[in-house]
Amino acid sequence: MNFNEIGQAIAKELATTLGAISEAECDQLVASILRAKKIMVAGAGRSGFMVRAFAMRLMHMGFEAYVVGETIAPNLAKGDLLVIGSGSGETSSLVSMANKAKKLEAELALVTAVRESSIGGMADIVVKISAPTPKNSLASAFSSIQPMGSLFEQSLLLFLDAVIIRLMEAQGNDSKTMFTRHANLE
Repeated sequence: MNFNEIGQAIAKELATTLGAISEAECDQLVASILRAKKIMVAGAGRSGFMVRAFAMRLMHMGFEAYVVGETIAPNLAKGDLLVIGSGSGETSSLVSMANKAKKLEAELALVTAVRESSIGGMADIVVKISAPTPKNSLASAFSSIQPMGSLFEQSLLLFLDAVIIRLMEAQGNDSKTMFTRHANLE
C-alpha cells in the first residue's frame, strides 16, 4: 500500500468505528460532565495520553478537570466524575481506581471496547467503541490494518473531541473563548 491508500484505509476504519458509537451513551457522558463538580480522567499507556488531551480541553472550557496521578490532582468526592479510557476495561490500576471511585460515591464513566469488563460492571456510564485491541475478543471479529490498539486509541481521542464539541454547543462556548484559557507561558 502507498501512503495515500494507508491514510484512506485508516480514515475509513475511523469513520466506521465512530459511526457505531451510541448517541445515547454520548448524551449520558455529556450530561454527567455538565453536572459534575469536578472531572478527573484516567487511562494507561496510549489511552492515557488520549484522556489527558481531553482533560486539557475540559480545562480550556472552564471545567475543573484533572488527570489522576498528577501532583496537582485533588481528591475525588461525591458529586465528582471519574472518566476512564481503557480498551480492555481490565487494567488492574484502573480497576482499583474505579473501585475506589465507587466507594467515594463519585460517578464513574468508562469509554472502552469491552462493555462487559470489570470496570464496565461498576460504571454508571459506559461508552462502547467497537474497535479491536490486543486484549479484547473483537480482534477476531473485526480486523484493522493498524497495529495493536491504535484504532481504539485514535477513536477514543476523536470521540472525546466530539464530546468537547457537544459541550461547547451546550454552553454556547467557542474556540476564541476557550483560547483565553490556553497556556501563555510557553
